[in-house]
Order: sequence, then structure tokens, then C-alpha cells
Amino acid sequence: MNELTLILLLTLFAGACIPLGGLLGYFESIRPRWLENELRHAIIAFGGGILVAAVALVLVPEGKEYVQHDLGSVLIFLAGGVFFFMMERFLGLKRREKPQFTAMLLDYLPESLALGGAFALGSPTAPLLALFIGLQNLPEGFNAYRELVAQPGSSKRKILGFMLLLALLGPIIGLLGYTYFAESEALLGAVMLFASGGILYLIFQDIAPQSRMQHHWAPPLGAVLGFCLGLLGQSLVTS
Repeated sequence: MNELTLILLLTLFAGACIPLGGLLGYFESIRPRWLENELRHAIIAFGGGILVAAVALVLVPEGKEYVQHDLGSVLIFLAGGVFFFMMERFLGLKRREKPQFTAMLLDYLPESLALGGAFALGSPTAPLLALFIGLQNLPEGFNAYRELVAQPGSSKRKILGFMLLLALLGPIIGLLGYTYFAESEALLGAVMLFASGGILYLIFQDIAPQSRMQHHWAPPLGAVLGFCLGLLGQSLVTS
């Protein structure tokens, strides 16, 4: 299998987890009500744990290695957090706040770009990054679907159709990253660090607060489980 085919397959796998998560949200109906609420909060926390793992184990270490400038790495990371903050503020002023959908969209696109670039530079963690993107897209797709379908006048079919189109966008962005980052390690590192800063902002602004329930202790364990899967994936790749 050549490298371009592998990139297409892995980015398609990662993207396909978005509509798959949406389908789970479409068919999910659990009773009693308290169990359904706790499951949804646990899935939100699980997605947050995967995001933390992606940032801590792949994006930041690889990004710093490619940029090779400590202060520059910190500034790029900070710029990512500030940019995502400004995007949320803009959406809030337009009364279009959709935290789960926004988090899914804003981290999926730069991560797909970074994935293509990682393959172009022959990074050994590229398959691990693809796994992280897919694992986080599954719960994010689930939660984004449930968030969007709760909006007045929403159409379940249109939401799933949009998620399918978004999944197909991943391979295109991955190929762009593969084409344009092949000769620029510093640029790829900057994208990874920029995305990391934004993801960390979204975790603490939107995902972590929604994962908590009063007098319920199970949902936060989803975050721990998500990060543990990240650690397991890293150990399998680096062993």
C-alpha cells in the first residue's frame, strides 16, 4: 500500500467516526432518564480525555520538536488558545453557540492537516494521531448530533448528511497537509501547537464543564478512560 492510499484510508477512518457518532446519537434512547443523562455526560468526558491525550502525547511533543524554538512554541500555543477564544466570542455574539459542534469542527480540521503533514515527514506517530482523531470524533459526533438536534426546527437527516460531508473533508485536508508540509517541518509544528492551544481552551471552556453532574462521580471517569486509551495507543506505537 503506497503512502497516499494510507493517508486517504486513515483520514477517511478518522472522519467517518463523526457520522458514526451521529448515528449512535440518532438511535440512542436509554431509560430511565437519569441513566441516559449520565451516559451522555460520560461520553462528553471520554471525548475530553482523548483530546487531552492527543495534545499531551502527540501534538505538543511533535510540534515542539519541529519548531525547535521554546519561546516560539509557547507563543504559537498561546495564539491557538486566543484564536479559539475569539471564535467562540464571535459565535456567541451571533447567538450561534454550539459548544460540542464547535469543538468538533475546530479541532478536526487542523488535526487532519497536521496528520497529512506528519505522513509527509515520515513521523512514526502519524498512525497514532489518526487513531486519536478517530477516537475523539466518535464521542464528539455523538454529542454534536444531540446538541444540534435539540435546536428548534432541526432536521435529523440534514444533520447526519452534513456530518457525512464533514467526514469527507478530512481526506482532502489531509492531502493538502501532505503536499504543502513535505518540505516545512516548522510550519507543521506550528499547526500542531496552534491546534493544541485551541483544543486545550475548548476542553476547559466547553467540554469539561458539561461533563460534570452534581452528585454523580462516574462521568469524570470517562475522561480518565479516554486518556488511558491514549497512553495505551502511544505505548503500542513506540514499543
